[in-house]
Amino acid sequence: MTPDTAPSGTDATTPPPADAVACTGLTYAFGYHSAVDGLELTVRQGEVLGLLGPNGAGKTTAVRCITTLLPVPVGMVRVFGRDAPGTAWPCAACWVRTATAVADAGLTGRENVALFARVCDVPRAERAERVAQALGAVDLADAADRLAATYSGGMVRRLELAQALVSAPRLLILDEPTIGLDPIARTGVWEHIGAVREATGMTVLVTTHYMDEADQYCDRVALMHRGRIRALGTPAELREGLGARRRAAGAAPDTPPTLEDVFRDVAGSGLDDEAGDFRDVRSPRRTARRVG
Repeated sequence: MTPDTAPSGTDATTPPPADAVACTGLTYAFGYHSAVDGLELTVRQGEVLGLLGPNGAGKTTAVRCITTLLPVPVGMVRVFGRDAPGTAWPCAACWVRTATAVADAGLTGRENVALFARVCDVPRAERAERVAQALGAVDLADAADRLAATYSGGMVRRLELAQALVSAPRLLILDEPTIGLDPIARTGVWEHIGAVREATGMTVLVTTHYMDEADQYCDRVALMHRGRIRALGTPAELREGLGARRRAAGAAPDTPPTLEDVFRDVAGSGLDDEAGDFRDVRSPRRTARRVG
């Protein structure tokens, strides 16, 4: 095949599909503090990308800009090739699962998911089936008609995942989705995400402080520090890169480096002045207490 020859069945003039998310020069400041400082980041369609970094690295601020919860004062954010403010938001293209609980304790599990299906404009004729499928996907079918107030912490997280999945979003954005969950519940949430992604080709952007989750479930990892991406690659590439640097420095480790070692190498102590305000700390703490 010559360079001028297009593969069979393709149009040489057809541009490649747009990335699910593309941030170019994204900058956001709280007063004099730059929480996000010229961020360059792309999320490929169909992948799971983990956005990691210490507290105050700018992860949540970047996610809020991507999802239009914050304006984009400097730089550009595009979602599926369109400026984020112009994206069909939130249901047709994206769904955000934040660290703050959103399930209504006064509704049953089924009513919670049905409410989100209605808000996200799931066709009426498909609504009941889609709600049942979402609840079944997270193993809540048997508890669907109980009040959410009676759910355990892990069940609440799975219910919120069902709310996110009922609209079959092209892009699922998760901000610390497994915070406060036990290892079994964490694994269950990721298995459900993986099953839906396998079936639909959904793209996932996730922030997490659990290095084992990022290593096992993310196709690529972006390590963010002081508002910028400092390292990007597959977990294996990042581990191997750190090992090579250590060997070059004459400090070959007894055991291969882990993703946590990469995190420490990039972020150092991670004890920088943090962005945001008291509310940014208080909400996740309330959530962690609720699901603990």
